Amino acid sequence: MRAAVTCVLLLLSAATSMAWGQTFRTAVDLVSFAVVVQDRKGTFVTDLTADDFTVMEDGRSQTIKFFAKGDDEITGPDLHIGLLFDTSGSMEQDMRQSKSAAIKFLNLLPRAADMTIVDFDTEVRAFRYGQSDFPRLVERIRARKADGWTALYDALGVYLDGASTQDGRKILVVYTDGGDTRSHITYSEAIKLLKASDVTAYAVGFLAHQSSSVKMDQQMKLQQMVEVSGGQAFFPNVADDLEGAYDKVLADIRSQYVLGYVSTNSKTDGTWRDVEIKLARKDLRNVKLRTRRGYFAPYRESR
Repeated sequence: MRAAVTCVLLLLSAATSMAWGQTFRTAVDLVSFAVVVQDRKGTFVTDLTADDFTVMEDGRSQTIKFFAKGDDEITGPDLHIGLLFDTSGSMEQDMRQSKSAAIKFLNLLPRAADMTIVDFDTEVRAFRYGQSDFPRLVERIRARKADGWTALYDALGVYLDGASTQDGRKILVVYTDGGDTRSHITYSEAIKLLKASDVTAYAVGFLAHQSSSVKMDQQMKLQQMVEVSGGQAFFPNVADDLEGAYDKVLADIRSQYVLGYVSTNSKTDGTWRDVEIKLARKDLRNVKLRTRRGYFAPYRESR
């Protein structure tokens, strides 16, 4: 675990100059963004086309080269699912319901190229399963017992390290019932790691057992973590509401659009680039669009 955390921290130190690549690869390298559009009532807008979007990178217009809907399993990019599952000692009272809700969620997901489960307490354990290995993944979740402290940020770092080698659409769902109490990685480092990745993160924070002040702090941190990735956080009040929270995550995932473009800026300097995605149609100006705010350019050393 210490070696893995050291590796992640080395990646973090280079994040502003050596991006992991906010890209997935088809015939060429594309900069990709997952986008969710909702109207004023929170209803997902799911009938848009590539022509309905405009993309600006550092103030310069970009041409969309790739477009897919989140529920398109045929022409869309490969889907990679990650689940960070808290198995710390504080989970003991609600572990059975937490396991059942997580398994049901994974079973209802669109077909994925693979699923990565990272269960964590004082230690972090990561395993990646192919679609045909789903029963093994379920068995792993069921076999875990609640024990130890909460190394949430270390678990996040280990997952992002592995996800950096994957091409395609990457979705991470974080389930935890409390704040980090054990990690080598700090909260600010975790935020930077997420910003440097191309993962869309969601959080299901079951914080019912926390005091009001602790709950407020942990809720704020989880919200900030997912917002930098273009995702959302959900906070069920009782364990019986966990499945409902996962249903909201699932609806969000299925409603995503994936936009890809080849940047007009060909520099490989690893710098941050601001990206603004808007809707071109006048009748959609009052809807809410959620996505990342930019990416780190690829980095190659000059010779």
